[in-house]
Amino acid sequence: MSVTLQQLEQAELSDLATTLRNAGVSGAGGAGMPSYAKWDRIDEVDHLLVNHQESEPNYYIDKWLGREHADDFAALFDALVDRAFETVVVGAKAKDRDEWMREFEAATDATVYRPAELPVDPDEESGVVFAYTEDKYEYGMESVLLRMVGGEVIGQDLPMDHGWLVQNTETLYNIFRAFRDGEPTTHKFVHVGGNVPRHRFLEVPIGTPADEVLRAAGRSVSDLDVGELLADGGPGWCFEIENPEGFGVTKRTNCVLVLDGDVVWENTLGSQGRINVISAYNWDGDHETQPTETLRPERVRIPLVTNPAFEGVVAPSEPIVSPGEQVGAGEMIATPGSDGISNTQHASIDGEVERVTSEYVEIRRDSGDDTAPEVRTVAEVDRPLYWTWCRECGEYVSMIDWEGSNPTEYVCHNCR
Repeated sequence: MSVTLQQLEQAELSDLATTLRNAGVSGAGGAGMPSYAKWDRIDEVDHLLVNHQESEPNYYIDKWLGREHADDFAALFDALVDRAFETVVVGAKAKDRDEWMREFEAATDATVYRPAELPVDPDEESGVVFAYTEDKYEYGMESVLLRMVGGEVIGQDLPMDHGWLVQNTETLYNIFRAFRDGEPTTHKFVHVGGNVPRHRFLEVPIGTPADEVLRAAGRSVSDLDVGELLADGGPGWCFEIENPEGFGVTKRTNCVLVLDGDVVWENTLGSQGRINVISAYNWDGDHETQPTETLRPERVRIPLVTNPAFEGVVAPSEPIVSPGEQVGAGEMIATPGSDGISNTQHASIDGEVERVTSEYVEIRRDSGDDTAPEVRTVAEVDRPLYWTWCRECGEYVSMIDWEGSNPTEYVCHNCR
């Protein structure tokens, strides 16, 4: 049961999570959790916080989206306010206001809070609020941003436990596209930086190999020096890519960096391996501030878990394709796993399935295909797939064949 933007006012709130799961939306940064898991709790929250901080010195994805797609965000906010949220708060940096934020403010008819006026009391506001913070990188963490902007200290809790749902801007743009016309998440905006001749801002299909991304910036995996390594993430929050040859861009990959290994060793924090090299490099320079190229890789390797660090919490998606099958961009290739939080995956290019493993689905582009494919919406794909939920336990269920017409009558096998 997918919901469109036009149907939002009449839709059951529980249908919103199903729509996002159908579209395979995951966090476009940070942990990369399946977004539906947050929206499953939407009846517990009153406020949406848009993390528009872009807390990395070479990031422009969210700023560019907010400026260039201001009307799209305004349409989404209009549909969500009152129906799902009382207030939408956009948390951005004050330094970005003049160059990046004015069109966004105007399109949403927002109330503006400056840094000295924070925190916002959301219960005293309604509609859209822009809350500008000082220029500190740590404000990009949703817990810190929520404390600065909304005055909420969440500790080990989740923002939903305190009445807030937090999404970053690119994730919210993917949510808009899912609600507008059922478009699945098949592409990602990615920066390339560090030890590369040219900083790049690219749009790439999910699963694009690291080598393709590096080549667009004048490097390749094969020419990495012995002392260099590849990292997934921005200068302040990235992690080493241990297998560059097997790496494919995920739904959470904002940036791929080439870094000096000795500098990384000196700037790795804690047992989780987080790398912070903001102060170790000069990140000024000629940055691309809008996407200048859409890559067309010959192969993609689409992961079945967006962030492997969360395996056990997030279950791998279950492939519904086999080697040798032809698939089209936007076609569902894996359904959510049956245990725990799990998401849908879609083909990001037209082509033939070459390999299916427990970790990924690999697709090779059709030979001679020089035209960019038009991504099909969830409703347009050839492979029949239906969604419903159990009337006893509320669990969402995917199936290949669905003979019923009323989803409220379905009872899953665990409850029979």
